[in-house]
Amino acid sequence: MDVVQSYQPLLRQAQSVYDVAKRTDLMPAHRLSSHLGNRLFFKREDTQPTFSFKCRGAYAKIAALSEAEKQAGIITASAGNHAQGVALACQNQGLSAYIVMPETTPSIKVQSVQALGGQAILHGDDYDTAYQHALYLANQHRYTYVHPYDDPMVIAGQGTIGLEIMDQMDMATVDGLFVPVGGGGLIAGVIVAIKHRYPGVRIIGVESEESACLHAALAHGHRVALDTVGIFADGVAVKQIGEAPYRIIREHVDHVITVSVDEICASIKDNFEETRVLVEPAGALSLAGIKRYIQTHHAQNQTFVGITCGANTNFDRLRHIAERTEIGEKTESILGVTIPEQPGSFLSFCEAIGKRVVTEFNYRYSHNERAQVFVGVRTREAEAIIDPLTASGYTVVNLTDNEAAKLHIRYMIGGQTALPHERLFRFRFPEKPGALLKFLAHLGSQWTITLFHYRNHGAAYGRVLVGLAATPTDTQLDETLATLGYWFQEESDNPAYALFLKSAPK
Repeated sequence: MDVVQSYQPLLRQAQSVYDVAKRTDLMPAHRLSSHLGNRLFFKREDTQPTFSFKCRGAYAKIAALSEAEKQAGIITASAGNHAQGVALACQNQGLSAYIVMPETTPSIKVQSVQALGGQAILHGDDYDTAYQHALYLANQHRYTYVHPYDDPMVIAGQGTIGLEIMDQMDMATVDGLFVPVGGGGLIAGVIVAIKHRYPGVRIIGVESEESACLHAALAHGHRVALDTVGIFADGVAVKQIGEAPYRIIREHVDHVITVSVDEICASIKDNFEETRVLVEPAGALSLAGIKRYIQTHHAQNQTFVGITCGANTNFDRLRHIAERTEIGEKTESILGVTIPEQPGSFLSFCEAIGKRVVTEFNYRYSHNERAQVFVGVRTREAEAIIDPLTASGYTVVNLTDNEAAKLHIRYMIGGQTALPHERLFRFRFPEKPGALLKFLAHLGSQWTITLFHYRNHGAAYGRVLVGLAATPTDTQLDETLATLGYWFQEESDNPAYALFLKSAPK
C-alpha cells in the first residue's frame, strides 16, 4: 500500500485535535500579492491557542494513547512549540507533562509551558541534547514519550492542516504550497492529506540554510545528521530529518528551498506589514521560500499558499531581526572603501555616492595617507554604487554578504594593531551563564587576546570575534580550538579584516 494511502485512517482518527485546536483562516495577502505580482495566501497557524500548529500533532498522539500510557505521565523534548502543544494536551486531559527544553529556548516558550501546567526541564544547548535527556528520563521513570515529529499519529495530527486547506481553497488553482521544514512532521502531514486527493499539487519544503537536514538527506539519498545547526530559527533547528516523515517526503515532495537568516528576517517584516503579527523565524520560512521561488523562477500571476507555522519569539530578538532585515530585502549594500586621508576627501566621497540614503558610516583615523571607511548605502543593486565609486578612483570591497563585517567589524573600524602576528576567529557561544568562562578556561593563558568583540543580538547564540597573538603556523592553537566544543571559523583572510583591523603599512 502506498504510504499516502496508509495514513488515511490516521487522518480520520486525528479529528480529535479540535478538542484543543482551531480551524485557522486561509488569509489572502493582498499587499504582498500586489508587490510580488502573484497571489499569496497565508494559512494562519500562528493563531492557534499556543500560537503554533504543534498543538495538533501533540494532541492527536496523546488522545490516541492507552489509559495506562497516559497515567504513566507524558514526557517530550522540544525547542518550545511542541512543548506547549504537549502541555496543552495534558492540561486538557488532566495528565502530568514533563518537557525537556534546551537551555537556549526563548523564555517566552518556557513560560508558556509552565503556564499550561507543564514541568519545564532545561537541559543542553540544542534540541538533540534535550532529546537524549528526555529519553533517559523516560527510561528511568517509565514516562510515555511523545515525539515532536517522528511519529505517525503526530504526522496525522499536523495533516489536519492540509485537510482544512483543501476545504478552504480550490486546489486546482494552487501553483505551489510552501511548508516550513524542521524534523519533517508538518510537511509529511500536509503531503498525506493533500496528495491523496490532489497528487498534482506542488508541495515545496522550505528550510533555514543553517539547519537544512532535508536538503542534505535528499542529496545523499538517505537521512544524514548535520554536524551543527544554527538556531536562529529555533522551531526548525533539527540535525536530522525524522525517519517516519522522510519515508513520506522522499517520494512525494516536489521541491526543497533553503533560505538565509537575512531572507527570514526580511520575511518577518513582510509578514508583520501584512498581518500586524510578529511571527517567529520558523513562521516566516514559507514566505521567504515563496519570495525566493518567485525570484528564481520568474513567476508571475501564480497562486501560492504558505503555512505561517508559529509566532513564539522573544521581544529582544527583534534587535537582530531589524538589523538584518534591510540586507535580507536586498535594499542595503555594505561596502569597505579606501579614500585619501586629506582635507575634503569625505566631501568628495559623498559627492561620488550622490543623493542616496546612507544607512551607516564608520571611520577612524589610522593612517596618514589613506582611510578605510565602512559605509552602508540603500540600494537594491550593489553595482549601482560600486561602479561609480570605482570609476571615481576609489578602491571598493563589497561586504554585503560578509558575516564578520556585519556582526562585528562594523563596530570596530580603525582598531588596527601593530603586532607582527595576529589571527582572527569567529566563535558562536550559547547565551547562558558561564559560556565565556568555559571558553577562556579551555583556551588557557598561552596566547594573548588582541581583540574581543561580543554583542547580544537577542538570538540563542552569542557571536564573538576574537583576535589572538599567534602565527599562521601555530598548530598547537589549531589543536586547542579543535577540541573547544563550540562552532568557530577563522577570519584571518577576511577582506574586511585586512581593510580595518590589520596593521597599516608604514
